[in-house]
Amino acid sequence: MTRLLGLLCLTTLVAVYAHAQAPLSYDCHRTETPIHIDGKLDDPAWQKAAWTSDFVDIEGAAKPTPRFRTRAKMLWDDQYLYIAAELEEPNVTGTLTKHDSVIFKDNDFEVFIKPLPETESYYEFEINALNTGWDLFLPKPYNEDGKSDNSWDIVGLKSAVAIQGTLNHPGDTDHGWTLEIAYPLTAFDSRQHVPAPKAGTVWRINFSRVEWTPGNPKEDNWVWSPQGVINMHVPDRWGYLHFR
Repeated sequence: MTRLLGLLCLTTLVAVYAHAQAPLSYDCHRTETPIHIDGKLDDPAWQKAAWTSDFVDIEGAAKPTPRFRTRAKMLWDDQYLYIAAELEEPNVTGTLTKHDSVIFKDNDFEVFIKPLPETESYYEFEINALNTGWDLFLPKPYNEDGKSDNSWDIVGLKSAVAIQGTLNHPGDTDHGWTLEIAYPLTAFDSRQHVPAPKAGTVWRINFSRVEWTPGNPKEDNWVWSPQGVINMHVPDRWGYLHFR
C-alpha cells in the first residue's frame, strides 16, 4: 500500500512538471536617455524596447486565455530599472488612495523582483489605476514561514498612470491604462546590499495583473511567466531578467 501511494505521488509530480512551462526570459537593454515618467509610454527610448509576450493565466496555457491583453517592457540605466506596462481594460476603475493599502483589492499591476537570485528574499510592488502603491519586502516566501515587511518603502520611486478612457465611469468603453515605473537601483539598500547591475547581470522578475469581475468573488490572475500554481510567491517560477 505504501509503495502504491508512493507511485501515485510520483506520477502526480511528473504530471505537474510535464505541464509546467519553463520560466521566460527578457533582455533588458540600457537606455542612454532617462525616461520621463508620465505613464504615457511615448519616450523615444521605449520604441527600442521589446514587449514581453502577452500575459497568460497564472496556472499556464492549459487555462483560458485572459479576456484582456496585458504586456510589459523594460529598460535600465545607472539609476533605475524602468518598467512600462499596457493593460487593456474596457472599464478602468480604482478606489484605493492610501499608500500601502492592499492594492490587489482593486484591479492592479504587480511587480515581483529578486535581485539576489541565490537568496530567499525578494521584493513586491503593486499599483492601481489611481497610481496608489504598496511596496513590501519578503525575507522568504510565505509558504516557508516568511512574513511580509510593509515598513520597507521604495525610496526615490517614480510612477505614473495614464488612462485611455474615463476612470470609474461604466457608461462608456475605455481602451485601458498604461503605467511607467522608475525603480531606483538603490531601493534595496535598507534591507540588503545589492550590487549595481551591469551587462550580464541576471535577476529574477515576474509581473501579475489582478482583475476582478463585478459580481464574481474570485479574481483572475494574469502573469507574464506562468507560475503553474495560483501563487505568485514561488520565485523559482519567475522569469529571468537579463541586463544587456
